[in-house]
Amino acid sequence: MAKLSVRDLELTGKRVLLRVDYNVPMEEKNGVMVINDTTRIKETLPTLELLRAKGARVVLAAHLGRPDGKRESSMSLAPVAAKLGEMLGRPVAFVDETVGDKAEAAVAALKDGEILLLENVRFHAEEEANDPAFAARLARLADVYANDAFGAAHRAHASTSGAAQAIRAQGGPCVAGLLMERELKFLGDELDHPARPFVVILGGAKVSDKIKVIDRLLDKADTVLIGGAMAYTFKLAHGGKTGKSLVEKDHTGTALAAEAKAAKKGVKFLLPTDTVIADLKDTGKLNKKGRPVFEFVNPRVNVGDIPDDCEGFDIGPETTKAYAAVIAGAGTILWNGPMGMFEDPRFATGTNAVAQAVVAATQDSGAKSIIGGGDSVKAVNKAGLGDKVTFASTGGGASLEFLEGIPLPGVLALDDK
Repeated sequence: MAKLSVRDLELTGKRVLLRVDYNVPMEEKNGVMVINDTTRIKETLPTLELLRAKGARVVLAAHLGRPDGKRESSMSLAPVAAKLGEMLGRPVAFVDETVGDKAEAAVAALKDGEILLLENVRFHAEEEANDPAFAARLARLADVYANDAFGAAHRAHASTSGAAQAIRAQGGPCVAGLLMERELKFLGDELDHPARPFVVILGGAKVSDKIKVIDRLLDKADTVLIGGAMAYTFKLAHGGKTGKSLVEKDHTGTALAAEAKAAKKGVKFLLPTDTVIADLKDTGKLNKKGRPVFEFVNPRVNVGDIPDDCEGFDIGPETTKAYAAVIAGAGTILWNGPMGMFEDPRFATGTNAVAQAVVAATQDSGAKSIIGGGDSVKAVNKAGLGDKVTFASTGGGASLEFLEGIPLPGVLALDDK
């Protein structure tokens, strides 16, 4: 899985097209688009500092939102260029085009160690179509292709795949950035040869979203801990009542098959023994999709069947204690998916407790803790613990597909070492 890296090349005076994931959350304030979370920008700084130190002329390509191939002022990357310059402590140039004469002139004006951010690649429909002509126009901007956008690596788009192929055809190398290198190391190499015991924590909404991950990790794990709404499908599969909890009735067989494989492999497979539930109160309002809006009232711990008029929202204290004890003895931990609806403080206790247990195992016992992207990372960051785990992936869907063993186009496009 080892890929050639930016650290392996002599780059003085070379134009490097670096694909980054700057799809950051933004909102309008007083007529100006403001960035709410700079995590994705921050994660690219080590690569940018290395490229600057190597004397590269850096051309950044990124997407923001879903403009559907049209120019949308609210999705311009201009605010990102300003924020990046602020975080780097030096100017970052911006050009309001992605390809063409104006972009080529801006690239030609770069000096060694300088950085230019191109406009949103998704302003062009050809980007998501991986159009060869568009990819070739991107390739004309560079001598070297580099990818630091693991979060977009599962997409075969022009800036993640086609441009790399075009630059390779020009005789240029295609390499990983430092963040991409770390993603491949921790989600790949470290999990292929984990320190034991290897504990996998899986949560989130649906069994169907995670079944391929579960199936693959059952070949490696010592213990699997299940939480989140997906736990209710397992409960239903065992004949339990789940009230109004989110379940996948057509995946109860899938759930039982996963447990059967775990038993065959000798993997401990733990399900919640208690749940935090709440009553649903109809507000009389409708959401944007015309569906009734409910309030969740009278949260409480429940053991056994969930009443018909209630819904489960978190693992309970008994489950939390049992899971924390398993995590405490782990050598390697992979966590993908929260234990409940952590966005609501009333239902965040289980997720926060698991986060605390993961951090304690990391900091006190030397366990390697890998947070597999998406809501798990949001939960750890919300708890203020993001810098206390071994690695937190920047990928959402990309992390899941990688853990499933699906080859990612953005990774396949890079040169092997």
